[in-house]
Order: sequence, then C-alpha cells, then structure tokens
Amino acid sequence: MLYLDNAATTPVRREALDAAWPYLTGTFGNPSSHHQVGEAAAAGLHDARGRVAAVLGARRSDIVFTAGGTEAANLAIKGLALASPRGKHLVTSRLEHDAVLHSVEFLQRVHGFEVSFVEVLPDGTITPEALGAALREDTTLVSLGLANNEIGTVHDIPALAEIAHASGALVHTDAVQAAGWIDLRGLGVDALTLSGHKIGAPKGIGAAMIRGRLPVEPLVHGGGQENARRSGTENVAFAVALAVALELSEAEREEKAARLAPRRDAFIEQVLAARDGVLLTGAAPGPGRLPGHASFCVPGRSGESILLDLAERGVIASSGSACAAGSDEPSHVLTALGIPREVAQTAVRFTLPAGITAEQLEAVGTLVGQVIAPGTDRHQP
Repeated sequence: MLYLDNAATTPVRREALDAAWPYLTGTFGNPSSHHQVGEAAAAGLHDARGRVAAVLGARRSDIVFTAGGTEAANLAIKGLALASPRGKHLVTSRLEHDAVLHSVEFLQRVHGFEVSFVEVLPDGTITPEALGAALREDTTLVSLGLANNEIGTVHDIPALAEIAHASGALVHTDAVQAAGWIDLRGLGVDALTLSGHKIGAPKGIGAAMIRGRLPVEPLVHGGGQENARRSGTENVAFAVALAVALELSEAEREEKAARLAPRRDAFIEQVLAARDGVLLTGAAPGPGRLPGHASFCVPGRSGESILLDLAERGVIASSGSACAAGSDEPSHVLTALGIPREVAQTAVRFTLPAGITAEQLEAVGTLVGQVIAPGTDRHQP
C-alpha cells in the first residue's frame, strides 16, 4: 500500500513516541503537583513549550497546548475576538478549514459579530489589495490560513499581516497544513495554530501561539493551567511528542521540499496529460503551492470512484478534507473558487510522504492515468 493522504493525518514518528513514553510511565505526574513526580512532569512540559516556541520564533509563554488543531483555532479566534475591545468585525475567507469558519459563525450568531469574506482569485490566492478592501475601522481580527489543505495554495501571510496590522486588526493564521513545509518564523502574526498529527505526533495534541501581551478569553474554565488560557491537566507526554515532531519537521523542511517539489511537478504533468479536461486545483507548481500537494478535478468522473479504483491498486488518496468525508456536498473550498458543483464532486487529492521516490510517484501517475482514462469507470452508478 502507498499512502498519499498525509494532509489528513501522518503516522506517529518513532522519535516522538520514544520521547513521550517516559511521561506515560515513570514520569507520569500531574505537572501542577508540588512534589517530585509532579515537578518532573512540569519540567518536561516546560521544555516542550520552549522547543515549540523556538521553532515558531515565539516566547515560551506564548505557547498554549490544546487537544488538537481544531481547539487551537477555536481558542485563537474566539479568545482574541471576545477579549478585544476594538470592535465586532471579523475578516476571513471562504477557503478556510471548518474549524475557522464555524468559529467565526459562532461569533456572528451568538455574539453579534459581523463577518466579511475576502475575495479570492481562481487559484485560491488572496492579494493584499483584496484584504485591504475587506477591512474596516472596527475589524478586530483577520483569520487566514497559511496553506490550504484541499488545494495546496500558500498565502503570503507576512504581506497580508502587514496590511491588517496597518488597520489595527489582529491576525491569526491556521498553520496546520504548513508546518514542516514552510518556515513558521517571521510571519508577523499575533496567533498561529498547529496540529500534532499532521507532522508525526499522536492525535489529540495541538498548540496555539498567542502573543503574550494579548488578552484572551478562555474557552475552557477550571484550574487556570496554560497561563489561564486553557484550563485542564496538561497532556505532558503528547506535548513532548509534538515538540519533538515539530523540531524534526523543521530540521528536514528545506531538504524535503527541494526533493519533493520536482517529483510533484512531474506527477502533476502526468495526470494532466492523462485525460482531456483534467483541472489542477489551487496554485500552479512553484513556491505558491505546498511541495507535497497535488489536487485535481476530473470532469465526467466521480472522485469517489477514482479513489476506489486506486485503492484496489494499492494507492490511498482522498477527495479533500478528511473533516468533510462522507458528505454528499461538494467541497466548500472548490465552490468558493467558482468551480461548478458537479465538477467539484470529481475532486481527488494526493498529499505526499517525505520518503516517496520519483519511481514510486511515476508509477502512481501511470495508475492514475489508467484509472481516469475514458471508459474505465467501473464504479460509476
């Protein structure tokens, strides 16, 4: 089996598992306990927080450990918006992950915020001019993803953050898909969110970087852990695993991107040549697209039937976000780009593992070509 759905989740790295194990066994204490066992756990948590902060170019006190990327996004968006005295206007895009869009919708529905959706280009790009047009004097927060999970488009967050800050707004970026592919330092944002299982840590751990000077309304109330931003006994073992996985991903980032990008480009060329009308979704190959990401629409074919045919041949891919799997509705990301609903339902996405070889990916391209050739759809109703 060849697993090409790494945007959905990744296997746990052995290094992360080994680092976590002591905190599940001998050093199992509650980090809030004032005795030897608790203090040993607290030391591990302190170290993990510092290591995550170093990769992000932040201070240790800026890091809040959460139960995953979804909670981290909820905390950053709701926490900053509800604590800000500036106004009740939010800016985001219709391309964002549901964790962002549903957080914004909650603030709109329950707390009376107004929301503006910034205009996006057909490849998913957001220009500084488009963001500027969406901003208002009372904009309190802008939330835009660093890289899109469905189409692979990378946004110029430093330029967008500069525009937002010039208007007085705070900026959050969802970096769940970007970690391990893009330098997360120097983005100029006020908040950034991560998910451990996208980079080789276990499921159930995430982190929010929120600049320490900023007031945050907590979502979870209790004992005041995580600098009173997220109560609850911390998951020390998984926090350590996240720190190790993030460090390793950062150390490998440049070499991995340089190796995979040309292989991805060749694969994209193979698929586009396999059948007339195949559409590459998202940004063109280059720095504006994640190096391990290739996504297509195949008009005239069901995306799910393509995936079934590939799975029978030992290739695992997806039709888009795992969070929307099982829905009959087309991707909100693709329809936001102006792709017709019937075409959006033909989507397939390949997100590559670091170790895939050029020969393996060429073989996958050949299989995809065979599967999408006219007259080959055995699963079409």
